[in-house]
Amino acid sequence: MKKVVVLSGAGISAESGLKTFRDANGLWEGHDVMEVASPEGWQKNQDLVLHFYNERRRQLKTVTPNAAHSALVDLEKQFKVSIITQNVDDLHERAGSSSVIHLHGELLKARSSVDENIVLNWDTDICTGDLCEKNSQLRPHIVWFGEQVPLLETAAHLVSQADIIIIVGTSMQVYPAAGLIDYAKNTANIYFIDPNPALKSKQNLHVIPEKASIALPKLVDELMPN
Repeated sequence: MKKVVVLSGAGISAESGLKTFRDANGLWEGHDVMEVASPEGWQKNQDLVLHFYNERRRQLKTVTPNAAHSALVDLEKQFKVSIITQNVDDLHERAGSSSVIHLHGELLKARSSVDENIVLNWDTDICTGDLCEKNSQLRPHIVWFGEQVPLLETAAHLVSQADIIIIVGTSMQVYPAAGLIDYAKNTANIYFIDPNPALKSKQNLHVIPEKASIALPKLVDELMPN
C-alpha cells in the first residue's frame, strides 16, 4: 500500500466550530500567549492556565468531526495513512482515523508537572490539587512555547517515507512543524489545501485553494484507485 502522510492544523478543526489559536477572534480571549502557553506562565499563575484549558476541553465536547475528518478515514481503505497534527483535539480519532500523532499534545490528557513521562487520560477539568503518583500537580498535556516537541523526530521519519503528502488546515509557517515538509522525498506528490495558500513553490506541489471540508472529500475521490 502506498503511504500517505497528512499534516493537519487548526483550519480543519475550525470547520467543526473549534476556535483556533491564531485567529483575530481566536483562542487567547484577551490573554497574552505566554500567560497560558509557556512554562513561565504556568509558574506564575497555575489557576489561570488550568481554567484556560478546562474551557478548551469543555468546548471540545460540544463539537463533532466534519467532512474533512471523515474523508481521511475513507483514505485508509486504499492507503497506509498517518496523520501528523498540530491540533490538540481528538476529532481525527473520533472520526475513525487509526494513526494520529499529536505534535503539540492532547487536551484530553493530563501530565505530571515533574515527570513528562507520567501522562493520564483526562476528559474532565484539571483542578488545583489533582496530583500525579509523585504528588505533583497535574498540568495540561500540551507542548508549550519553549518546550521540546518530543514526537518531531517520529513525524519527520514518517514524512520521509511518504508517497503522498496532504497539507490541510495549516499555513506551514510555524516552526518546528513547518520544517517537516523538508523531509519529503523528491518523488512525493504534495497536495496543499488552504483557502489562502502561502506555501512556497516546491517540486510536485499541487495547490487547492478551498476549505478542507470541500477539498478533502474531492481529493480523496481522485486519489482512490478505480
